[in-house]
Amino acid sequence: MTIISNIHFLGILTILMSGCQSGQKQKVIEKPNILLVVADDATVRHMGAYGSKFIKTPAFDRVAKNGVLFNKAYTPNAKCAPSRASMLTGRNSWQLEAGGNHMSYFPSKFKTFPEVLDENGYHVGYTGKGWLPGVAFNEDGTKRDLLIKNYSNIELDAPTTEISNNDYAANFNAFLNENESDKPFFFWFGSWEPHRQYEYESGLRSGKKLSEIDEVFKFWPDTEEVRKDILDYALELEYFDTQLGKLIKQLELNNELDNTIIIVTSDNGMPFPRIKGQEYELSNHLPLAIMWPKGIKHKDRKIEDFVNFTDLAPTILEFVGISNEDSGMAPIQGKSLAKILTGNKSGIVDSSNDHILIGKERHDIGRPNNEGYPIRGIFKGDYLYLKNFKTDRWPGGNPETGYLNCDGGPTKTAVLDSYGTDNHQYWQMSFGKRVEEELYNIKLDPLCMSNLAYDENYKIKKEELFTQMTTELIEQNDPRIVGEGDIFDNYKIFPKKFMDYHQRYMNGEEMPELHWVKYSDFRQEQNSDLKK
Repeated sequence: MTIISNIHFLGILTILMSGCQSGQKQKVIEKPNILLVVADDATVRHMGAYGSKFIKTPAFDRVAKNGVLFNKAYTPNAKCAPSRASMLTGRNSWQLEAGGNHMSYFPSKFKTFPEVLDENGYHVGYTGKGWLPGVAFNEDGTKRDLLIKNYSNIELDAPTTEISNNDYAANFNAFLNENESDKPFFFWFGSWEPHRQYEYESGLRSGKKLSEIDEVFKFWPDTEEVRKDILDYALELEYFDTQLGKLIKQLELNNELDNTIIIVTSDNGMPFPRIKGQEYELSNHLPLAIMWPKGIKHKDRKIEDFVNFTDLAPTILEFVGISNEDSGMAPIQGKSLAKILTGNKSGIVDSSNDHILIGKERHDIGRPNNEGYPIRGIFKGDYLYLKNFKTDRWPGGNPETGYLNCDGGPTKTAVLDSYGTDNHQYWQMSFGKRVEEELYNIKLDPLCMSNLAYDENYKIKKEELFTQMTTELIEQNDPRIVGEGDIFDNYKIFPKKFMDYHQRYMNGEEMPELHWVKYSDFRQEQNSDLKK
């Protein structure tokens, strides 16, 4: 990895030379500030820059218009903690040991790029949701914050009971004011929105209309309750965008906007059935826009290269002039996007960026023996190939313990209620057991509803994708592929109160409260398929 991209370096030299010619004193090359903004559970289709009409995201659209919009940005693992871990380390989740699981003990051996920036003269902090859920310790057992310092003390009166009372902009301002040495800064704005829960009918009360929704995905029933749920999500996503706008305004007021790289994305798709926690197109395909007035001269470009969340860490390190070797981080799997950002091309810029590997292991609790649902897959061209390794398990979690890898809400309830009815297909698509292989043409079938894996016409395509995926995962020493995958089920869960949840629940023990599901999600009657 080069220290500074040639194009970026030449651009800075031009600035320095022009300053000398005008009689100004030559300035030392100024390192950029970085603002990394992560929505919590936002789907790519719901940003205005990607074509959304009924959800308004002017701040995100501003970043895209004044920077670069990536049309094929993917997380390798569509769940909060492992997705964020890939952002922070530049490694795929299967390369992070326990850090590849949700609700884990993050291994001390893996350094994050914010820790590197902190060691190299940056003022580093965050507000809201950082790397979660899980816990991290240093080698000596002391508590570790992967994002250095939390600025979340300033609160406001939130517009609903379920929107966070964190005054994100005020906390960002406190962070800026604490930078007395005028260091370059890195700040992570981790919005809690639009994560569940939602205040019921808050979207309707805000003036939104059920008829304004431009799409109810076909794997859900199109009912009034489902549409209300979508509106509640839309309200929280728009709230996130409003907060993003406030942070950008704060940069303007502090005269910091020009030299700040603003990266806006989400950690996984919306918290609805068959999206968050799964590995489909709407699960892993996420918004990504990057703006940098000083460094991105060719604006309003749309990039068609496949981009991985593992690419963010090496991009930031390159722009600040730190090599992977000097960082002390474990070898980075991702590729820097610096040349794309500082270049002038749209569309496909680097033809080698033609695919993304994805996968998952254990997400939430609720299966016997703390088991996960292992998947590996590859997006390439118009196709998504998936390999399900344990088809005897429930992909969304066990019925009797509430399908815990799907957040509770009206849409989940509607889908669960379809079990055993004439609309049973809704339950099957989101919660039923799956076949070993799946193949989808995501251009023609972006909802991934028509499995082509067992169609003879696609046999060659399936074999090509499987071979490439397996070959690359062996090179990355993926335990699942090299025969040691069960190690992921044996990593401890944090917090400890959720250890052995399934066994304890089935034994009739009094269990800790689960804030992300409703107790009506626990469906003993849907457990009959376990015996088949």
